[in-house]
Amino acid sequence: MDYDVVVAGAGPVGLMLACELRLAGVDVLVMERLTEPDLTIKAGSVNLPTAEALYRRGLLPALQEQQQRMMQEFARMAGLAAPASAPGSGPAAGPAAGPAAVAPPAQPKRPPIAGHFGGILVGAEKVDFTDPEFRDAGPASSIFLVNQQTIELVLAERAAELGVDVRRGVELTGFVADDDGLRVQLGDEEVTAGWLVGCDGGRSIVRKLAGFDFVGTDPEITGHQAMVELEGAENLTLGWNSTATGIYAYGPIPGRILTVEFDGPPIDRDAPITAHELETSLRNVTGADVTITKVITATRFTDNARQATTYRKGRILLAGDAAHVHSPFGGQGLNLGIGDAMNLGWKLAATIKGSAPEGLLDTYTTERHPIGEWVLDWTRAQITIMRTDRHARALRPIIADLLNTPDGSTYLAKKLSGAWQSYDLGNAHPLAGTSAPDLEFADGTRLADHLHTGKALLLDLTNSPGLSNLAAPWSDRLQVINTKPTAAPPASALLIRPDGHIAWATDTDDHDGLVPALHTWLGEAA
Repeated sequence: MDYDVVVAGAGPVGLMLACELRLAGVDVLVMERLTEPDLTIKAGSVNLPTAEALYRRGLLPALQEQQQRMMQEFARMAGLAAPASAPGSGPAAGPAAGPAAVAPPAQPKRPPIAGHFGGILVGAEKVDFTDPEFRDAGPASSIFLVNQQTIELVLAERAAELGVDVRRGVELTGFVADDDGLRVQLGDEEVTAGWLVGCDGGRSIVRKLAGFDFVGTDPEITGHQAMVELEGAENLTLGWNSTATGIYAYGPIPGRILTVEFDGPPIDRDAPITAHELETSLRNVTGADVTITKVITATRFTDNARQATTYRKGRILLAGDAAHVHSPFGGQGLNLGIGDAMNLGWKLAATIKGSAPEGLLDTYTTERHPIGEWVLDWTRAQITIMRTDRHARALRPIIADLLNTPDGSTYLAKKLSGAWQSYDLGNAHPLAGTSAPDLEFADGTRLADHLHTGKALLLDLTNSPGLSNLAAPWSDRLQVINTKPTAAPPASALLIRPDGHIAWATDTDDHDGLVPALHTWLGEAA
């Protein structure tokens, strides 16, 4: 067999998955039909689970460096003094929060905008960041202003370091699957693989050829997002704006525009986006006398919202936009895909290596599908209050009033940041299924430092007798940490999966549940 896994798509999701697989010793090929990375304007920030995932794999320094560069460029374009250091914790204030988020001042504690819901801006000043759901993510909390192209660059460099085989300019044209593996057609070449994962976007060839059901709601908008040079900018209002004919956003940097028109989807999604098209849309929505003289980068989008009913069919799996599509409002797409890759990688690797317990790979769908479903409904709700009909316009100010209360702004910040995300693992302990806090240990390390290798962790936080002996048979897949934390521990012991989620916890010296949990997530002992 040529490869253990073929991954279709070398965007951030495909590269993240490939890195996870290679970290576990899996032989993987990533193929991409584009010869170069796509530089079209896309997601401009990341949420907390994405920052945590990359931090836990040792990529924090690269993210910090890239964020500082972005902040300096952001400040330069906005005509502000460049910030001296990355901002602190809080939800994203880039396009995940909407193009109207204000450029952060020098060394801010938090971004000034918590985010937006359907173009309704919510300030961060009312957000209660002491809410328990804003867990201690350590240095990952400082990462938010990193765009999709940067994430792709960082992951491409990491993939190269790990020895991932990435081929560009190669298109998947077909495959044949049986019980033993697949024959995958890549142009004129055929390769064999044990598994195929479609990370090839919303129009996924893998999904279509494999016959996944892709259900949801049809689009009713045409949206444009672009960086342009234009005349008449003084006639536009900064931030998000609702008009009689749609929604538009201008800023926060000069030339950034977004329009939403409720006239159905575009006739031809693949047609080149011209200055005339963007200018027409901007004039229709704003009523302003503007002229676009140059298009720097532009994209169309709709509110087509669909999701595969399962993320696995035999030896074929889906992740990222191949598994779910939706409008970009709230900036959830990139983050949802990275979460898919982080969840799937260690499970697929364990399956390939023969250590996975029965049913482990199926938990990928059961854990990730509900989060994808939530994202689709989150974006649908925003479309509802963006509509131009009288009922929607009556609802909009009511939603705005509620969101701009302390409870409302905190609710929005938690949702946008992804701090709420956890998995139902059927464990009675409240920490089970949640993302582990980034504990600091007496030896100067933090939890994330011990997750770089992609192994599961058992944290003995109170020197519990016999705990290490219980875990010893899984030592090839599990690292035991006995160093005490510098602060009061959240439990006496924690079993943490390779993706950083807590699989088992106890507050006492009762360890009866540990061995069953080890069997459930790590399989039979060696």
